[in-house]
Amino acid sequence: MRIRATVAAVSGALALSAFAVPAAHADGHPATPDHAAAAKAVKAAHGKVSVRTGTSGNPYALNATFSSVVVNKGKAIVAGTSKKVSVPVTFTLTHGTNVDVTAEDFFAGVDLYRGTSYADSDYDLSSDEPAVCKVSSATVAKCTETLVIAPAEDLLNEDAGKWKAAAFAVAFNGQDPLDPNLDESKIGVAVKDGFAAPNLQRYSKLTVNASPEPVKKGKTITVTGTLSRANWDTGTYAGYTVQSVKLQFKKKGSSSYSTLKTIKSGSKGALKTTVKAASDGTFRYSFAGTSTTPAVSSSGDFVDVK
Repeated sequence: MRIRATVAAVSGALALSAFAVPAAHADGHPATPDHAAAAKAVKAAHGKVSVRTGTSGNPYALNATFSSVVVNKGKAIVAGTSKKVSVPVTFTLTHGTNVDVTAEDFFAGVDLYRGTSYADSDYDLSSDEPAVCKVSSATVAKCTETLVIAPAEDLLNEDAGKWKAAAFAVAFNGQDPLDPNLDESKIGVAVKDGFAAPNLQRYSKLTVNASPEPVKKGKTITVTGTLSRANWDTGTYAGYTVQSVKLQFKKKGSSSYSTLKTIKSGSKGALKTTVKAASDGTFRYSFAGTSTTPAVSSSGDFVDVK
């Protein structure tokens, strides 16, 4: 779910003070999360229900820290134009003995964001459901979460590239988020950003066609194709231009391809080059990928040389 990052979404005293500081001060006490980060954490934790503005106090710094945050098993997140993508997230939550992670109104999770900080990011990718945290000791819980990305609803082309992860935990401690008189001083919040997250990439496609088939030895073979990728702005696939693409050949009876030449994709991602027919074999195009687009190889096109 793509959400607009705005402190107004959780107003009043839930907007605390300045940026997300480290998880603990030098004296060992939990640091107070900043207003924007805390507000976003509370919204993410209880985003299924509107959080009313309370009448007293500020949320306190929850005695909780985060480690071993892993998004999509460390692999790039690749999204097409329509199919939803499920992104697994795991992390370890270490907390004080006074924090009940099994409480019904305790929420934890991980958001993905772009920018220098979670608090200052314009957009986030957030799960619709809180993480499931299983107790492994009196002060440690292992948490899992699934972030579902719907390209048509959540993504724009500008979203491709590097993202970061922010972990959060919110303990409402019996305070009803819908109660206009809730005591915010009883709500605990912990936020930590800057965790590594994989790149978000636009799904790529690559085609090939070698002709004529069959062909006489020594004659010219023309190999065409198209390199395209998901356009999240339009919900279609569009040509990926000015990209280096390798033309590769696998001789009949061989198990591996060798590179014949490297060409650039042209208008609308078009590929076209020529080679001399030497022996039976299969042609394909191969693209190494970029930070915004995954590597892809076309299927092979076999040419019979007479």
